[in-house]
Amino acid sequence: MNELIGLYPAWLEPGIGAGWVIGAIATIHVLFSHASVGAALVFAWLARRAVTANQPQHIDFIRRYGAFLLIFSYVLGSVTGPGIWFAATIANPRGISALIHNFVWLWATEWVFFLIEIAGVYLLVYLAGRVPVKTYLRYATIFALSSVGTLLIIVGILSFMLWPGSPDWYQTGGVLSAFFGESMFAQLAVRFFFMLTITGVVGGFAAAKTTDPAEKAYIARTLSSLGAFGAVMGTLCFYWFMSSLAPETADVIGTRMPESFGMMMGASVGVALAYFAFTAWRPTMVAMVPAAVATVLILVLGLAPGETAREIIRKPWVAGRYVYANQVVGRDVPALGIQSELPKLEQKGILGTHPFLPENLRNPQTRWERLEAGRAAGIAACSSCHSLTVSGIRPMREFFPKNASAADIETWLGAGLHRGHIAYMPALPLPEMDRRVLAEFLAEMIKLQAENPDQAAHYAVKGFPKDQYEEKK
Repeated sequence: MNELIGLYPAWLEPGIGAGWVIGAIATIHVLFSHASVGAALVFAWLARRAVTANQPQHIDFIRRYGAFLLIFSYVLGSVTGPGIWFAATIANPRGISALIHNFVWLWATEWVFFLIEIAGVYLLVYLAGRVPVKTYLRYATIFALSSVGTLLIIVGILSFMLWPGSPDWYQTGGVLSAFFGESMFAQLAVRFFFMLTITGVVGGFAAAKTTDPAEKAYIARTLSSLGAFGAVMGTLCFYWFMSSLAPETADVIGTRMPESFGMMMGASVGVALAYFAFTAWRPTMVAMVPAAVATVLILVLGLAPGETAREIIRKPWVAGRYVYANQVVGRDVPALGIQSELPKLEQKGILGTHPFLPENLRNPQTRWERLEAGRAAGIAACSSCHSLTVSGIRPMREFFPKNASAADIETWLGAGLHRGHIAYMPALPLPEMDRRVLAEFLAEMIKLQAENPDQAAHYAVKGFPKDQYEEKK
């Protein structure tokens, strides 16, 4: 049993792929969470102005906006947050394990900050007008600091998923060297400023309900200025973030980023600036419908491409550039006592090391067993980044000619894949038996997908019918 490696069962989502499921939940969650952090800063500013400029009407806006956030950010956000944890845990248990083991105390700290946020927003909503304004200002300040604290911690952990903060982390370990790096600060800046943009838009929901014309004009123009500033600075900081990445990511960015990425990001900034220019010019025209449309457009044109780009850039790794997206440990981490599993895979293969593989498939003899063994190897090794069906993310058949034979595919598996031919396709050295069954499976799937895509999808998910394939040579 010591030949086995610590792989978990793979989550095969045949429709859009596990990565898109996580990405969809995460993108929506980012909207909720960023709106909350940005609003916290606005609350602190308005509460301070209520004290220093004698503008008590700001407190009523904070109460109204806070009540909106209770649902928008702290109910919907609290649902999508665990949704990310659940989806990511079943998609890549070892990746989540790596994040927990490296940042357990930071996660705990973030949860404490989040509890303070929840208590803070309730205090701001239900104590508005019931406590002295200076006391209310203290609540708003604590709420803002806690919100920024959660942002800082989460961004540091996300940056580790992309790249450890310090190159010597693998040798020395330590949470600070894992956490802090140039890309972390760049990503923090991007998120901070884009968070202001989201706040400028989402804040329109509360501003639309403000009945005092003078107060509505001040709030709308404040949100417009904040949002426009965030859009411009966030764009500039995005270029800083891209320049802070390691040279190895250049191939990934140049070859895997969607062609529409730049256009969609530019459109997102353009829509945001146009919306903010309009609300600054005609603050009394701020209404629910325009705010909702602008929010959806920024979500689709800005947040979704941005989150997709981050996921693409960090592939094929999922955490710290030592855990592959398919859960295999791809490099040594002496500081943590972790050894690469590639030598064991090269010797024994997936068929010999995966703990959840049926015993009859470890040494397949019949054609059905070989196809089933190849399907199991494909799910374990490939499905985290590639769809085995015609739909989903990066379908496997797109990477081989339509007439590719099993022998042709096996040759490639023993050359390009075995050595790792480009940055986004890492070395996965598999022994001859693994290459043979995987090639036979892929060749059969390519043929079936050309003839009957629905049948191919069914076989990829449910397995090949034994009576149809067992006797074929």
